[in-house]
Amino acid sequence: MKFILENWHLLLVAFVSGGLLVWPMVRKSGGGGAVSPNEAVRLINREKGVLVDVSEPDEYAAGHAAGAKNVPVGQLEKPKELPSNKALPILLLCPTGARAGRSAALLRKAGYEKAVAVAGGTPAWREAGLPIDKAPLKSSDKATA
Repeated sequence: MKFILENWHLLLVAFVSGGLLVWPMVRKSGGGGAVSPNEAVRLINREKGVLVDVSEPDEYAAGHAAGAKNVPVGQLEKPKELPSNKALPILLLCPTGARAGRSAALLRKAGYEKAVAVAGGTPAWREAGLPIDKAPLKSSDKATA
């Protein structure tokens, strides 16, 4: 007991450092937050995750992550393009990451327990060296291009 009283500051440091080590795991298990682009690819490959770009159609056409489905935020209320299996990871992207974060929260409320945003959005996806596609021009767009 004498040791504890004389070295209370060392015990405090040990508890605080332990808490800081455990905090990321606790935060991640809560279902919120965001994942890195590389973690998103891991979820796609190993857990059959679905990549969804919540950008508006014109933003999506300008450049999006390869293989991403386009479901604008306004259409998430009745998502026909999302899987019926709500246990699959849903990875959300947008040009900044802000709409993706809000969309992930909305989908979690709708029962998609593993809906998460990709941190940094499309620019982070690009910076990670992951493939970016551009939607093909429509025939009416080719005449003006």
